[in-house]
Amino acid sequence: QVQLVESGGGLVQAGGSLRLSCAASGGFFSSYAMGWFRQAPGKEREFVACISSSGALTRYADTVKGRFTISRDNAKNTVYLQMNSLKPEDTAVYYCAAGGIFTVLARSYTYWGQGTQVTVSS
Repeated sequence: QVQLVESGGGLVQAGGSLRLSCAASGGFFSSYAMGWFRQAPGKEREFVACISSSGALTRYADTVKGRFTISRDNAKNTVYLQMNSLKPEDTAVYYCAAGGIFTVLARSYTYWGQGTQVTVSS
């Protein structure tokens, strides 16, 4: 069983930056692909970014490409999401997830964190 705890969310002005962290425990972190997803009020959960177990492969949603960067430190059992040039439409609860497959599909991820709120003011 893997436990995931997100941190780093908060309130930021448009154009600002935040770095989210997701700390994992209870499993073999380096064997899991990791993903970040988000859910805005009244909307479905959507893919943001994912990274392969080794960190060699990454993918991004078109809406965040060039602004967000996903990375991981397997020695620290942590995955990060650096978010730059934030926009009001990035406001959402951000979730990290762990799974056995490098994919953009939420249903393929087995373990989920509780989420961290990101609010971007205009």
